Amino acid sequence: MRVFTYQLIIDSLLVLGDASTVRAEAHSDYAACKAFPGTAAWPSEESWTKFNTTLGGKLIKPGPPPGAVCHPGEPTFNSDQCTIVTTAWGTYDFHQANPVSNMWEQFNNDTCLVGPNTPCSGAGYPAYVVNATTAVDIKLSLEFARENNVRVVVKSSGHDFQGRSQAPGALSIWVHHMQSYKTHDNSFRPVGCNFTIDTPAVTVGGGAQLGPIYEKLDKINRVIVGGSSKTVSVGGYLTGGGHSILGPRWGLGADHVLELEMVTPMGDIITANECQNQDLFWAMRGGGGSTFGVMTSVTVATHPTPKIVAGLVSIYSLSDEPWVEDMIGYIASQFPYLVSNDVSGYAFFSYNTKISDGNNGTLSVSGLGGEFMIMDTQDNNDMMAIWDPIFAHVNTTWPAAKTLVSLSPYPSFQAWFSVFYDKGAAGYNQYVGSRLLDEKALSINSNDLGKIFKAAKTSPYLTAGKGVWNAKPRGGSISANPTWRRAVVHSTNGHIFPPLDPTARAEAIVIVDNITEPLRQIAPDMGAYVNENNPYERDWQHTFWGENYERLLKIKREYDPHDVLWCSPCVGNERWEQIDYQLCRVDKNVY
Repeated sequence: MRVFTYQLIIDSLLVLGDASTVRAEAHSDYAACKAFPGTAAWPSEESWTKFNTTLGGKLIKPGPPPGAVCHPGEPTFNSDQCTIVTTAWGTYDFHQANPVSNMWEQFNNDTCLVGPNTPCSGAGYPAYVVNATTAVDIKLSLEFARENNVRVVVKSSGHDFQGRSQAPGALSIWVHHMQSYKTHDNSFRPVGCNFTIDTPAVTVGGGAQLGPIYEKLDKINRVIVGGSSKTVSVGGYLTGGGHSILGPRWGLGADHVLELEMVTPMGDIITANECQNQDLFWAMRGGGGSTFGVMTSVTVATHPTPKIVAGLVSIYSLSDEPWVEDMIGYIASQFPYLVSNDVSGYAFFSYNTKISDGNNGTLSVSGLGGEFMIMDTQDNNDMMAIWDPIFAHVNTTWPAAKTLVSLSPYPSFQAWFSVFYDKGAAGYNQYVGSRLLDEKALSINSNDLGKIFKAAKTSPYLTAGKGVWNAKPRGGSISANPTWRRAVVHSTNGHIFPPLDPTARAEAIVIVDNITEPLRQIAPDMGAYVNENNPYERDWQHTFWGENYERLLKIKREYDPHDVLWCSPCVGNERWEQIDYQLCRVDKNVY
């Protein structure tokens, strides 16, 4: 999820529980739980050694966690390395390159932070990691896990707001190095089909990340529908559906998948497309990652890279003006108009933001700041013509409001992306929430809408629109929430909380639920985007997948009857829960 600082927009335009001490106690009924380190069911060292031999030496037994270099009592302590790691801890790049680290600390249960005065242990991390580089590596890993009843997680970059790529005491399948890349210049023939799809395409490895894919495709003037972060990998992105700033033109990322290779939980290496394994082809395009199998490669349609006009737009006023909420509500009500004019982007509403007054003092302001884009032009006036009616209404209705704009032309998507890619931070504790909003939700009284957006602390993303509404994916449909097909914006929020504070963590879950509730109230028949949401979302089955859930559950039960792959919140996870650190059956009668 994109991170943005509203104040930076205005400033630039004006210038123009102590979890590490928790020990996993063995569940009393071993047969009802996944094997866990220290229990009788855990595979012997001899078994792990034999497994490593089978893998050709690709099994990693992690030593102390990456933060241990900052802890004098740990064998890897190194003050010089600690300085380097502490600096890198807040970056996506550090965590995606480490086999066990995760971008948000709570998913490793804060068990080894870089602060030298905090506890450090490996309790919150996987017990073993397979550095998978081939489909066979994944097949062998899933078979070993199934035969030994070991919990499995799948990690590519760890850019996951749900924490699905982490689990204590698990066997982690690390697909980060599956980075193959092959273009199909004019057309693509799916395996087993008697026809050719007349579109250029690219086939990439399951661990391939969007940043490098964009760079390579730009050299041949092509682009795929993808997210705004360099480190997001195709596996998690596409299996979640994948929203994009290019979505209003072309649709969701998953709408453009032509074929994929995967390993099922039973260890079968298969190809899924519209001619074979059609049920998995449907499920893997929006049904969520780490559920139906492990993607080893995927073929995606490419598009001509567009010429773009993009930049920053801000509409703000002093925070104490009585009409601030009405103004914000009016701006939000104009999102359907913007989307109808092919504007995409990321809008950020802020309240009581401090900015310089130019005289060594500060002002408190509230309003909109955002990044917006239109395509197929190099003329800034084309963007201004779309925004001018909004600016005119604001200036007439609220004369004290300020409007600031900075636009530039970009010759390609990559040229834009190199400036505006997600530069957000990692290495802290955060839960996020979201809701898809349709035109009806944005058409209520503007003052009421402004109050709702303030209460929800929400940042609406203009990543739906005509391309998503009218998409025609191969095979007729995908498994992402059907309410995407009438959404105008994907509206996000979140709450940051301190580490090693169980009370603050519990409160954060409640806070995210509470601030998301106003969005649910104005869009009760809509859903939410699974990849950027609260792991504890109420009725997550239908919030994330709507009417598709029952079909997805049937596919899950068919291909993974023993729940080799389990994550939360993921399709079919109802039969298990994590008790302390161990994964155990809840009720054998749960469907």
